[in-house]
Amino acid sequence: MLLGTVGLAVLLPATGRGATVAEGTADVAIALLFFLYGARLSTREVVDGLRQWRLHLTVGASTFVLFPLLGLAAGLFVPHLLGERLYLGLLFLCVVPSTIQSSITLTSTARGNVPAAVCAGTYSSLFGMIATPLLAAWLVGSEVGFSPHGLLSIAGQLLLPFLAGQLARRWIGAFVGRHKKTLGILDRGVILLVVYTAFSRGMAQGIWHQVTPGRLIALFCLTALLLAVALTTTSFAARRLGFGREDRVTVVFCGSNKSLATGLPMAAVLFGGSAGLVILPLMLYHQLQLAVCSVIANRWSGTAEPSPATTAGLPAPGSIA
Repeated sequence: MLLGTVGLAVLLPATGRGATVAEGTADVAIALLFFLYGARLSTREVVDGLRQWRLHLTVGASTFVLFPLLGLAAGLFVPHLLGERLYLGLLFLCVVPSTIQSSITLTSTARGNVPAAVCAGTYSSLFGMIATPLLAAWLVGSEVGFSPHGLLSIAGQLLLPFLAGQLARRWIGAFVGRHKKTLGILDRGVILLVVYTAFSRGMAQGIWHQVTPGRLIALFCLTALLLAVALTTTSFAARRLGFGREDRVTVVFCGSNKSLATGLPMAAVLFGGSAGLVILPLMLYHQLQLAVCSVIANRWSGTAEPSPATTAGLPAPGSIA
């Protein structure tokens, strides 16, 4: 669906009044999305999860320390392999918070600590509302619309709706819980709308003339390398820190995954009309993490059917390297 949406934006980009309507609708949809995130979140689960602070600190260090350092190291490939815009996108990918739903699903499949995965993803998303704009402003600099006004814009579009959802949870929490499947469709719809508007703007700006097939291949290789390093490092760190098997599974998946659902709306707010190429590395990384981590999770579950991917010598949890 992501690829189809990009194709639609390339063939039929929103322009003129249509672009204004699409962008305004996307802004409202993003605020609604974060309102529903707030309504879904159980405050009690968040508080109870604080007991596993070592695990959450490890996940946070991977998400907001390891990844930014790897992003800075990728600067060695500019401009020979990556253009400036793709590199900005790679840096932005490195400061996006961890995902919630994918981490939970993968952790559950691999028989890891699911409650810890819920809390780790939640803490990462909450902290990311502040850390992601600050880190993006530091790493990306003037390309980010970061200023007191920009910070207020982020708060107004993301944080305030989230807090409003938390306050409304006592009245709508049960309804939201009963309609998770329908709201999941809304999640995906908002993501696709953000992708469509961003790539429509990019078409108007002629961004595809800035990207060669060779650089797209280089981007794929670098995002794959980024995922491999993240999986290896979180695996090694979880073992060295003495976590049990279930907690190691949680650290690996929560510490290596990045949230498309949170990252794309943030990119739309931070980069505005220049978000087109910036979101491409995040979209690519998201697809890679789903494919690779699904294979690993099935291998660790002990129930997957043998296949070339799952019989290629993948090691036990906590020993990916």
